Amino acid sequence: MLIDFHAHIFTDALAPKARAVLMENSHGAYKHCTDMTLAGLLGYMNAHGVDKSVVLPIVTKQHQTETVNRWAADINDGERIVSFGSIFPHTDDYKRDIDLVVSLGLKGIKLHPEYQAFDADEEGLMPLYEYAAEKGLIIVWHAGYDPIGAPPYRSNPHMFARIADRLKGAKLVAAHLGGQEQWEDVYDVLAGRDIYLDTSMASKYCPKELFKAIVDKHGADKVLFASDSPWSDAAEEAARLRTFGFSADELEKIFHLNAERLLGLRA
Repeated sequence: MLIDFHAHIFTDALAPKARAVLMENSHGAYKHCTDMTLAGLLGYMNAHGVDKSVVLPIVTKQHQTETVNRWAADINDGERIVSFGSIFPHTDDYKRDIDLVVSLGLKGIKLHPEYQAFDADEEGLMPLYEYAAEKGLIIVWHAGYDPIGAPPYRSNPHMFARIADRLKGAKLVAAHLGGQEQWEDVYDVLAGRDIYLDTSMASKYCPKELFKAIVDKHGADKVLFASDSPWSDAAEEAARLRTFGFSADELEKIFHLNAERLLGLRA
């Protein structure tokens, strides 16, 4: 079984424009393996053996909050697609927005420090994080380098270490193995803390030995397979991970067991 914990799609009407803008913003850094529609993602999943995808929308303006989250609920079939919601970090009422996500039956929220213009460990956002955790939501952050940003990036392993220490017991996920292009710091300061790391992009860009060292230190039971679809190919990511020297039990945890447990699909 294979669960991709990091995928992006848009409405059919918005997908072509969004895809073009994102490719322009990324300066052509990545190719896309789907057309960023729901049908395109499901077609890819069917062709490449992906059983479930966790879709991670991003609210980039506060007025999008209700529209984006209601769309997320509409596509959230619970079988093939598990869609999270999102909120705007500097909202005028984080409790209202988080309560909306919860009322729609969504299991988590996605936050992106670069696209939403905030620092991951801002003290003013801690009450938002704490309230989301109190409501049982999974919080997923983009972590590290992004083509639209410039150093110093608005998230890094040191920030996530502080968040994990502050929010002990919360359901936290740092994407891109805890910090895209910041993996030495992930190993030094984040690995081993109470936070999940998703593998999106990392198996392709993180040196194999360092990737393996991070997972060994962190523990395979806190690692989630992810692709960042459509910007990375889930089938290629999975095939690459199978060459990294993990045991069959570790791969089972990474590929689906950890995600099932975190999503409440397994005890």
